[in-house]
Amino acid sequence: MPDWTQGMQQTFEYYTVDPATWRNVERITEVISSNVDRDDEDETKGSATFDATQEFDEGYVRVYLKTIQNGTPESFSLGTFLIQTPHDTFNGRVRGFSYDAYTPLLELKENSPPLGYFVPKGSNIMETAYRIVRDNVRAPVLMGESDDVLVEDFVASDNDSWLSFVSDLIAVAKFSLALDELSRVMFMPNSDMAASPPVWTYTDDNSSILYPDLERERDLYGIPNVVQVTYTTPEEVPVTVEVVNDDPSSPTSTVSRGRVILHRDTSPSINGKPSYQELKEYATTLLKTLSTLEYKISYRHGYCPVRIGDCVLLSYKRAGFLQTKAKVISQSISCEPGCPVDETAVYTIKLWEG
Repeated sequence: MPDWTQGMQQTFEYYTVDPATWRNVERITEVISSNVDRDDEDETKGSATFDATQEFDEGYVRVYLKTIQNGTPESFSLGTFLIQTPHDTFNGRVRGFSYDAYTPLLELKENSPPLGYFVPKGSNIMETAYRIVRDNVRAPVLMGESDDVLVEDFVASDNDSWLSFVSDLIAVAKFSLALDELSRVMFMPNSDMAASPPVWTYTDDNSSILYPDLERERDLYGIPNVVQVTYTTPEEVPVTVEVVNDDPSSPTSTVSRGRVILHRDTSPSINGKPSYQELKEYATTLLKTLSTLEYKISYRHGYCPVRIGDCVLLSYKRAGFLQTKAKVISQSISCEPGCPVDETAVYTIKLWEG
């Protein structure tokens, strides 16, 4: 593994991929530029664009970053993408081709479960999800381990794709779909970022790979300071509790904002017939959960082996970040000298502790 904070020679190579074996077949020399996008909020987790001097048929292409540092050559896959949707141009002398390309999860999005399809109660969630994905994509699928089983039948809706159905199914076991560097399909547990160790630390010292510009966004819109929870008993008697954030030190409290922002829950997820105190505790927990402010940070850095979903540490003193842990949610990798990465990460702070 090279030292990403030091100088090196960087080039990019492209290969066609056999979907049956997921191995490289033939090097492509006609690609002149490309961009790889990874996005946790995109249903297919990313895409890519390619500019080339030749027309290609639909097929999978793998992108590599090739490095040479201190005489040692190394190779790093940036992803495997299904080339589709060509656009061609001609300027009177040269014809060029641009391609939109997609991750293997597109194959799950293109097809749907049969009408009435369901996974029966008692089924192991992750084993079932693995079989569904394995049977509907050509990319390799890595198993996700979990003992969670369904407590009721899980039924596909009429407008579900296999991708939306599997995503909703594994969410029950607190998993999400992901892709590794070769674009093999993975099932990642939804981990607590506070307990996750950072895989990379971005600093502003002499060996920093960070570019100087950084942008931070926050949005207080919609964060409530009052929660009302109403439970209707089997005798159809409504019981309502209310919890108020009136803490002057909280920026979203009724005192700080000077107004009430109400969140009402008329279908609380409570087993059995709760007592008034249990409803009060439920409402307090709900207000604590909703009183969370998400910060979104956007920055650029030189390439390093950070993936979507990874925890990173920002120690950028000049921008006011001192040991700030954040979760990476998107990356745009420009396949050009320097391999700059435009990255977005999020972190949260609690605005009310109850």
